[in-house]
Amino acid sequence: MTAKLDPFAAAPALMKSWLGTSVAVAASLEPSLIELVKIRASQINACANCINMHTVEARAKGETEQRIYMLSAWREAPCYTTRERAALGWTEALTRLSEGHTHEAAYDALKTEFSEEEQVKLTLMINVINGWNRLAVGFGLWLEPAIAKAAA
Repeated sequence: MTAKLDPFAAAPALMKSWLGTSVAVAASLEPSLIELVKIRASQINACANCINMHTVEARAKGETEQRIYMLSAWREAPCYTTRERAALGWTEALTRLSEGHTHEAAYDALKTEFSEEEQVKLTLMINVINGWNRLAVGFGLWLEPAIAKAAA
């Protein structure tokens, strides 16, 4: 894949702000949950760049291969907690808004597992990863995780 443009070169101040927001939001909930959300949204959006980056990050944070591989079938896999299931359901509902507003059941599950503050944090994280997916897919971005880690 060849990048169409480098958003960091084209709009450096905004991209620096976007990256800062992304990092702050990602640090607001438990790392394992955040990585599962990032991977699942990226799977739905077919963002190879983000799937690649976040599976590497998830492994580095202790996520198991089984849970990474089973993520696309999380409803049928017994290896996720009730809290993770609520987060994944909310991730799918918000990532797939264009398919219809059927997010009430997902929100009901979310309310039982997350405080109001956590609901906002998770929703911001879902928005952030969907934004990164759109930047990466739209501009044909590919960044190797080792290079990204070294740059950070």
